[in-house]
Amino acid sequence: MSEGAPRSDAAAILGRIREALRLPAKPAGAAAPGHAPGSAEIQPWLPHVGPTFDDRVAAFAAQAAVLRAEFFRFPTLAAAAHYVRDLAAQEKWDRAATHDAPLPRALLAEGGVLSWNVAEGYDKQALEAAPVGVTGCEALVAQTGSVLVSSRASGGRALSVLPSHHVVIATADQLVADLPAAFARVTAAYGKDLPSLLSFVTGPSRTGDIERILVLGAHGPKRLTILLVDEAA
Repeated sequence: MSEGAPRSDAAAILGRIREALRLPAKPAGAAAPGHAPGSAEIQPWLPHVGPTFDDRVAAFAAQAAVLRAEFFRFPTLAAAAHYVRDLAAQEKWDRAATHDAPLPRALLAEGGVLSWNVAEGYDKQALEAAPVGVTGCEALVAQTGSVLVSSRASGGRALSVLPSHHVVIATADQLVADLPAAFARVTAAYGKDLPSLLSFVTGPSRTGDIERILVLGAHGPKRLTILLVDEAA
C-alpha cells in the first residue's frame, strides 16, 4: 500500500464529516418540553401486559425467566421469610447485608437470618464478601422484568451491587405494568426531591464482551432473586 493511500482515505473521511456538519441538527428533545413517551407510544416495541394484577405477575415472571432472574410470589411475609430461612441454610449465609427499611429487616428477622445494617457503616471489602444483600425497591416493572432501585429505597448505591447475590423484596402495590408507570410512582413518592440514584436492575449482572460468551456477575451480582409478597403485614 502506498503512503498516499491512508492520507487519501483520511481526506475523504474528513470531507464527509465537513459535509455532514453543514446540515442543521434537530435540537435535543425536539418533542414538546417536558414530554415523556406514554405507554401507548412505546407499546409496539415492548411485550404486552394485560390490565389485571395477575397479568402483571405473569408478564414479570416471563421476563424474569428470560433474564435468568429468580422470581417467587408469596401470599404473606411469613411465607417469604420461610423461603429465605431455607435459602440461607442451603447457601450457608453467615449473615445478610441489608439496610434501614422495615420490609427487608422484617423479612430477615422473621426468617431468623442474622443481618447487619449498612446504614450504620460498612467496609467495602466486607460488603463485597457478604453472601447476600437484601433490599427493598421502588417498583417492579412487568413489561421488562426490571427492578427499579434507588438510593433511598434500596440502601444506598453499594448494597445492590457488591454482594454476589441480590435479594429484592417487594409488595403487590409495587408491581407496575411499564416504565412510565414506574416513573409515575417515583414522582408521586418524591415529587421534585428525587433520590440521588435511580437504576433499573434487569436480571443479574452480565457481559458478553469476550468472544460473545455470556458471563454472569462480571460487574455486579451474579444472582438476582425477587420476592413478591401479596400481604406484607
